[in-house]
Amino acid sequence: MSDQQSYEGGPYSGYDPYGQQRSPGNWAPRPEQPQFPNPYAEPYGAQQGAAQQWQGQTWDTQNHARVPVAEQPYQQTPAPAPEPEPAFGPATLAGNARITDAQRARLEGRSPIIEPGVQPAALTALLGALLAVAAPLGSYALVVPLVLLQAVTAAGWFRLNGMWPARQGIALAFLGGLVADVAVLAAGREQAPMAILGPLGIWVLLALVLQLRSHASPDERMYGLMATVASSALAILATGYLGAAPAAVSVGAAAVAVAVLARALPMPTPVSVVFALLAGAGAGFAVGGLTDLGSQGAALGAGAAVCALIGHRVAAYDYPSRFVHFTAGVALPLAAAAPAVWLLGRIFG
Repeated sequence: MSDQQSYEGGPYSGYDPYGQQRSPGNWAPRPEQPQFPNPYAEPYGAQQGAAQQWQGQTWDTQNHARVPVAEQPYQQTPAPAPEPEPAFGPATLAGNARITDAQRARLEGRSPIIEPGVQPAALTALLGALLAVAAPLGSYALVVPLVLLQAVTAAGWFRLNGMWPARQGIALAFLGGLVADVAVLAAGREQAPMAILGPLGIWVLLALVLQLRSHASPDERMYGLMATVASSALAILATGYLGAAPAAVSVGAAAVAVAVLARALPMPTPVSVVFALLAGAGAGFAVGGLTDLGSQGAALGAGAAVCALIGHRVAAYDYPSRFVHFTAGVALPLAAAAPAVWLLGRIFG
C-alpha cells in the first residue's frame, strides 16, 4: 500500500493538512468537536442575555460616570473668591463689644452725655466747703483739702480717658501737684505763678520721657502722653488755690459748690445752666460780703461757676462709669476753677 492510499484510508481521510480541497468522494465528515465561544467576539455579549446585565447603581457608576474623551473640554479650576469682610450689625441695647457706649448712643439717636448726678455734686460741694473754710486758717490748713483734690483729679482724668489702671501716670500727676504745693509754700503767694509754671514745664518733660521709654505702639504712646500731660497740668494748676488770696479762695470754692449742686437739679439743660450760673454768682456775693471783696464777690463767683460747669461737662462726656463720676465728676469742677480764682482774686483784690 502506497503512502497516498494509507493516508486516504486511514482515520484522517478527507483531512488535508495543507488546506487543499479533496475530492468529494474521498471526504469523510469529522466527529463533532466542542465549540468554545470567543470572549472577545461581539456575539458573546449578545449570548449572555439579560441575566448578565447589572441593573443597580454602584459607587463607580454614581461618582465616575464615563464621558467620551472627545466631549471633555479642558477646564481650568477657578481660583477661590476672597472671603467677604465681616459686616458689623447695628448697635443694640444688648451691647456690642466692637463699639463704645458713646458710639452706640449716637447710632441709636441718644446723647453720649450722662450727668454725674446729685451724689458726686454733693461730694464736690463738701470738698469746696472744706476749701472755703480752710483758706482763712492759713496756707498749711488749706493744703489738706487741696492734696485730696489733686489726688482725685489725677485718678479721675485717667479713668475718664479709659486708662485704668494707669499707676505710673496717676502717680506722676499727683507728684507734680505735691511739688507745686511745696514750691508755692516755699516761695510765697507773690511768687506763686513761677512756682506753679516751673513744675508744670518739668512734668511735661517727665511725661514725654516716660512715654518714650514705653514699648507700646506709637498711637498708644501718644494717647498716654496726652493723658499724662493733661492730668499733671490739672493737678498742678489746682495749686492756684494755694497761691490765691484767702478771701478769693473762700468765695470761689463756695460758688463752685453751690453752682454744681444747682446744676444737678432735675431741670432742662439750658435752664439748669443759667440757674447754676446765677446760683454761683449769688453764693459769691453772699460770701464776698463776709470778706473784704464785698459785691465784687459776685463777679468772682460767676467766673468760678463758669469754669466749674465746664469741668462738670467734661466729666459727663462719653458715657463714663460711676467710678468716673465719683472721681472726675467730683474733682474737675473745682480743679478747672482754680486758675480763675487766682486770676480774679488778683484783679478784684
